[in-house]
Amino acid sequence: MAHGLALAAAGAAVLDIGGESTRPGADPVSLEEESRRVLPVIEELTRRGPGCGISIDTRNAGVAEQALAAGATIVNDVSAGLDDPGMLALVARERAEIVLMHKRGDPRTMQDAPAYDDVVEEVLAWLLERAAAAEDAGVPPARIWIDPGIGFGKTLEHNLSLLRHLERFTEQPYGVLLGTSRKSFLGRLTGRDVQDRLAGSLATVARAHRAGVAALRVHDVGPTHELLTVLDAISV
Repeated sequence: MAHGLALAAAGAAVLDIGGESTRPGADPVSLEEESRRVLPVIEELTRRGPGCGISIDTRNAGVAEQALAAGATIVNDVSAGLDDPGMLALVARERAEIVLMHKRGDPRTMQDAPAYDDVVEEVLAWLLERAAAAEDAGVPPARIWIDPGIGFGKTLEHNLSLLRHLERFTEQPYGVLLGTSRKSFLGRLTGRDVQDRLAGSLATVARAHRAGVAALRVHDVGPTHELLTVLDAISV
């Protein structure tokens, strides 16, 4: 709770609450355990009214349904609605927003030699298929976000190629969310440990801003908010 309120005070527009790690190598948790971890936080944040939105980071429609009832308005689904066949219909019924993220495999296997012929066009085509599925389920385009899934089943060069060509995603009729903060590819580039990757993370934020990315999932809200404030001022 304290961390969430601090992020809100630092300028976060949305607090993304998750109860299951999906980083490479992570093991899944049960639906019951995931709910136990996230619902009290969402309920209390909603009660306190921190002045920002709440997103539930989950692959499970059951968890998403409880979270939306508790005050969340966005579902951030790293499986893009594939791990639970009820997810897209739930989002449509509850008139929520959804983030559809690209990944290969599951967290335990997605970094096992990922390969693409053209990572940018293949990831984009996959996301557009999932966005079409969301629309078919009744989710309006204005409530659909796409996320190229940096670090989720991608090599260093795959991640860099996606960042170089972000405009291919932002020119689509959906909002784009990007999550690069503190990720391992930044460590490979800079040699920095995970807690010391602010400079690299901010470099990717500047690139995303130039490409027109509308939402950024970050750890260091304060410095990111300051960077974006300056970039907005000089981009006028």
